[in-house]
Amino acid sequence: MASYPVLDRQPRFGLRPQRTTVIGLCTDPPPDTRVICADELGPVIPRTFPPAPGWSPDGHRIKAVLDYARGPEKTWVYGALRPTDGQALTMTAPSRSSTHYQAFLQRLEKANPAGTLMVVTDNLSSHHSKSTREWPADHPRIQHPFIPVGACWLNLQEGWWRLFRKAALAGQSFATPDEIDRATHIATTQLNTSARSWVWGRPAPPTRTMRRRFEYRL
Repeated sequence: MASYPVLDRQPRFGLRPQRTTVIGLCTDPPPDTRVICADELGPVIPRTFPPAPGWSPDGHRIKAVLDYARGPEKTWVYGALRPTDGQALTMTAPSRSSTHYQAFLQRLEKANPAGTLMVVTDNLSSHHSKSTREWPADHPRIQHPFIPVGACWLNLQEGWWRLFRKAALAGQSFATPDEIDRATHIATTQLNTSARSWVWGRPAPPTRTMRRRFEYRL
C-alpha cells in the first residue's frame, strides 16, 4: 500500500504531485486512515423584506415597495464529507476564522474516534494560519493535505455542496441565523440517511439499445 505525504501549502514541484496525492488519497487511502474532504460555504445572509401587498379593489396588482435590506448577521456553513460512506458533518458559524475552523476540526475528531484523519481542504488563510499550524501538536491524528490553487474540483466536498444547496437553501428565505442553523441540521440529516459512497471519476455512459431495426431492400 502506497503512502501519501502531507504536502506543504506552497507547491515546490508544480500542480501534478499535489493532484496525484489528493486523487490517491480518495481512491486508495493508506491503512487505518480516514480521508475527509472539508470546505466552507457562504456567507448565507438572512434577508428581511415585507410580504407582497396583493391585489387592489379594482383588480390591479399592487407593486411591492422597493424596501429591501440584508440582515447584519452572516452565517458560514462548515462541511466535511467522508467519501468512503458518503456521511457528512456540518457546523454553522458567524465568521470564517481559524477559531471556528479549529472548533470544526474538534467535531471531526470526535465523530471519527479511530485512525488518522486526512482532512483534504483548500489554501484558505484560516486553514494554514499560525494558530492552525500549531493546533495539530495536541491533535496528532489530524493531517492536512492541501489541494492546489485553482483546482477546487479535487475537493469532493464541492460536489456535496451542490446537494446541500438544493436541500437546504434553494427557494428559502431566512430571517435569523438560527433558522439557517436549523435548515443546515435538517438537510444534513436527510442527506446522511440516503448517503452512499463516493466513487472518484465519471461513470461510464449508459449503453444505448436499438429499439427498432429496419431492412432496406432494392
